[in-house]
Amino acid sequence: MNAPTGKNLLNPDVEVKGTLKFAGELTFAGKLDGDIQSEGVLNLGDEAIVKGGINVNTAVVRGKINGNVTSKDKIEIKARTEMFGDVRASKLVVEEGVTLVGKCEINPKSPPAAFPPRGIEPAKPETSIPTRK
Repeated sequence: MNAPTGKNLLNPDVEVKGTLKFAGELTFAGKLDGDIQSEGVLNLGDEAIVKGGINVNTAVVRGKINGNVTSKDKIEIKARTEMFGDVRASKLVVEEGVTLVGKCEINPKSPPAAFPPRGIEPAKPETSIPTRK
């Protein structure tokens, strides 16, 4: 019997509802209504549709994503990807032809914290603007 390679594949005909967790490396080309969590490497295929948050070590994204993406290391957004959500990573690569609607927080000096769970808005700091008299 061969030892597992740590590479997993879910084809375009796969539909998942709920949280998807994996170890090693996952290539996902199906539809997901839920979140993806892993300390591994996520590769989204051209036909992938994800409605939920992604929190992984490294992500190479394609397809359509409607949710926030957090990566401890690097996020690569490939051409023709449609992404609606915020991005946090130490490194970010965006190819020409990407649709990205959201905020980007890229800081190579410290690993990013995950976004809060869906439905919970972070507290906004109070600010005061001085007025002239």
